Amino acid sequence: MQHFLLSAKARTLSLKAVFRMGEDAAYRTFCDLRWPETEGEAVCPRCGCTETYNITSRCKFKCVACHHQFSVTSGTIFSSRKLSFTDLLAAIVIFVNGAKGVSALQVSRDLDVQYKTAFVLSHKLREAMALEQASAKLDGIVEIDGAYFGGYVKPENRKEDRKDRRLKINASGKRQCVVIMRERNGRSLPFVVPSEGDAVPLVRDNVANLATMYADEGAGWDALHNGWNTKRVNHSVQFMDKGVCTNQAESYFSRLRRMEVGTHHHIAGPYLAAYAREASWREDNRRVDNGSQAMMVGNAVMASRQSRRWAGYWQR
Repeated sequence: MQHFLLSAKARTLSLKAVFRMGEDAAYRTFCDLRWPETEGEAVCPRCGCTETYNITSRCKFKCVACHHQFSVTSGTIFSSRKLSFTDLLAAIVIFVNGAKGVSALQVSRDLDVQYKTAFVLSHKLREAMALEQASAKLDGIVEIDGAYFGGYVKPENRKEDRKDRRLKINASGKRQCVVIMRERNGRSLPFVVPSEGDAVPLVRDNVANLATMYADEGAGWDALHNGWNTKRVNHSVQFMDKGVCTNQAESYFSRLRRMEVGTHHHIAGPYLAAYAREASWREDNRRVDNGSQAMMVGNAVMASRQSRRWAGYWQR
């Protein structure tokens, strides 16, 4: 049986089509994404009036009621944009096309922009993805598992000088744990915590009380038995025990590991949560064609508010 990503159904939008449509068509696409209720006709973000003047020379609108001037990206995560609408739409398509993520260096080369621009733009798209994921509590069968990222300690050259890096005293203190809560054949929610056991309070906020929890033999999950019907599998003995497993959680970590090792090569600690949420979005939508994925991200971008973390941001 052919894998979905190899089929024609997975390819419904290409970069060739984006650049062929031209700037005007790309602009209309963003208008349709911003104001779907009025079929792309501008709505004043300040007073909600649907009557506006078009300032065609600047791609802006002026409200008839309150005289407020605004653009299609005003107040969104793309506010104060410098790139053309064609480049922004192409950036979204490039971003969703990477099954294991896309590096900022590749985006900078494909769009012919500075690395700083590509880095900030990619993180804005990740922020929009995270906003799209907010929804109701997980229910049914929910798998939970944790994996540790970062904090690598380089071993000494001589064998007699090497230390046991598994001991806490020899750790760098930068290691963080990504915990994933994933519905069977449903949504997933990632969190970054110091250790697995620290995620239990987060389970109370994000998993329904009647859900069934599947976890491994880690001691951090013992507290789950106090609030949920919890079933465990001992991975030192077997990967699955009478249908109880955490295979879908492990699938998520497989994608995140390959993003870290194969695409980004290093994920700094402050940004780990953003990459974890990106991997979660890609897992949840792995059977959606790339055109629909691009429109989902576009809708999230146009529905978002202006980013406070990434507006005019750069870090050395």
